[in-house]
Amino acid sequence: MDPHLLKKPKLEEPSDVNGDESGRGRGYGGAGGGGDNEPDALQEQEEALVALIEHRSKEYEHLKQKVAYFKSQLDEVEKKLNDSKAKLARLRARAPSRTATSDETRPGRTESRSSSPGSRPQLVIPSASTKFRSQAVNNAKSKVLDGMSNRGTSSSAQSSNVNKSRQESSSRAVSEKSSVQEKRAKRKIAQKEHQDLIPVIRTYSLPNQIRFQPGSVISSQHKRKLRSLEVCPVNDQLFVTSALDGVVNLWQVQVKGPSALLLSTTDCVSPKQRRWPEDVAWHPDGDSLFAAYSADGGDSQISVLNLNASQKRVTFLEAKPHTKGIINSILFMPWADLFFATGGSDHAVILWHENDDSWKPKTIHGNLHSSAVMGVAGLQHKKIILSAGADKRIIAYDVLAGRSEFKNQIESKCMSILPNPSDFNLYLVQTGAPGRQLRLFDVRLRQTEIHAFGWKQETSESQSALINQAWSPDGLFLSSGSADPVIHIFDIRYDGRTPSQSVQAHQKRVFKAVWHQSLPLLTSISSDLNIGLHKIV
Repeated sequence: MDPHLLKKPKLEEPSDVNGDESGRGRGYGGAGGGGDNEPDALQEQEEALVALIEHRSKEYEHLKQKVAYFKSQLDEVEKKLNDSKAKLARLRARAPSRTATSDETRPGRTESRSSSPGSRPQLVIPSASTKFRSQAVNNAKSKVLDGMSNRGTSSSAQSSNVNKSRQESSSRAVSEKSSVQEKRAKRKIAQKEHQDLIPVIRTYSLPNQIRFQPGSVISSQHKRKLRSLEVCPVNDQLFVTSALDGVVNLWQVQVKGPSALLLSTTDCVSPKQRRWPEDVAWHPDGDSLFAAYSADGGDSQISVLNLNASQKRVTFLEAKPHTKGIINSILFMPWADLFFATGGSDHAVILWHENDDSWKPKTIHGNLHSSAVMGVAGLQHKKIILSAGADKRIIAYDVLAGRSEFKNQIESKCMSILPNPSDFNLYLVQTGAPGRQLRLFDVRLRQTEIHAFGWKQETSESQSALINQAWSPDGLFLSSGSADPVIHIFDIRYDGRTPSQSVQAHQKRVFKAVWHQSLPLLTSISSDLNIGLHKIV
């Protein structure tokens, strides 16, 4: 640009002489310099519009997710209402038929009493000559026949009760089978569609940051350090927390604030060793919570907390397939049929399948890892179980083929594994390498790492397996706890190896921060015994 064009005119406005900034701005925006600044102004307007469109697009997506969620809730409630109406109609249809049958059979029963040996005969007025003799005979007959009648009535009642019990059992079995099939079909429909996100990884030179309101903090109501935080897969206004005090708390998000309401508190310590849950997982139907413990001391290994009961009831599964040590991970498989997997310090991966109201364990592999299994997960589009171990191995096991699909040995111990919710080929592994704690892999490329990123800790260099990560619903962002009092956010499209942003959240280290499916909210837990709620704007 010609430097002479930028020279001030000799005659200046009084505001220019006094050195007023706005006066100079207006002077340059006049006839003499307006042409040079016009492209800048247009560019600023364009950037502002682009930012506005991006903001409104996110707002549109959030509202769209909310509408979809409430529509699904409405459909579910409507279906339950129609089921209840149908049951009432069937009940009313059966009631008149029972009354009619009862009325019709009464005369028949009266007739049978008059003619059968199981009832008292009708009184016959004898002639005067045989009156006393007949009366004696009739009295004797009456006593005998009364006993026979009572036995017949008792036998008939027992037979009726047995038939009724069989009918109820058969009806209950049919109803339960129908309910299981309905839930299976519903889970199959609810499975998400695959989105190919791998081509967009590392395509941004600058990070895309998320705007958060200042977070609100509430007490977790736990007496010892928190261990788990999980959002309900059916209704993401519900979430649970567990801690070293053995208590599981059920919470409901209050959007205004935001805040959370404590709905229930349940003691879930194991029966023998009185241990706390090491890890918890929601049942896919959202009506119960499964927890994993330890295999030491012959203690129960898995508990089930029924959240539908008025009084929350904890039951423990009888099976104890793990042989020793802590069970580090429990997770339901993202398949139409109900399975969950556990990984333990005994190097084993166990797959549990529901069968006739009980859970049957099967050892998938027990010697492919040479150290503790720290994390397990399932692929959505294949019956493959991924496991990550402290032996620095990542193993993919094909359940149908009954063999290992591939093994990947990396340079650092693995502490957890987390499939992407949108791209079914993408998964994350947390490692113990400072600055490169998080690794992305494509299951099709097997041993090839496609991205690595992490953070530098200020308070400690050691990496803790208690620090966990969570994917955003769209699979583009990743949240991670830290030994520092911050939540690290990563955008997988960002080419850098550092967090795209870090959110101040707590007073002490953050264990985990989870995203809600339909709510613009990030919820976190910390060793400061508090729960943080961070609203996305």
